[in-house]
Amino acid sequence: MDDAVPEPPSAAADEPVHDPAAPAPLNVPRTPTGDAGVDAALDRLGDADHLATDGHVEVYEDVHRGLRDALTALDVRPGPPAPPTPPGPRS
Repeated sequence: MDDAVPEPPSAAADEPVHDPAAPAPLNVPRTPTGDAGVDAALDRLGDADHLATDGHVEVYEDVHRGLRDALTALDVRPGPPAPPTPPGPRS
């Protein structure tokens, strides 16, 4: 029989191990643009902060799609009516 008292685990075993490859927030400030669609797309970038790098592509593609859609919507908005065309020469 062994009467030795087991040693308590060291304090280092309780500390979290820093993994440089682990997801970490970049803490990049995002200034609101005033356009709800653009702001929502840019806020989505924060989702990448909690993903491993192989998950970033999906987030970036989603944000790119949202920003592209916002730009495309600018082209679709009706502008002022075109001026009437002058009558052409009569033949």
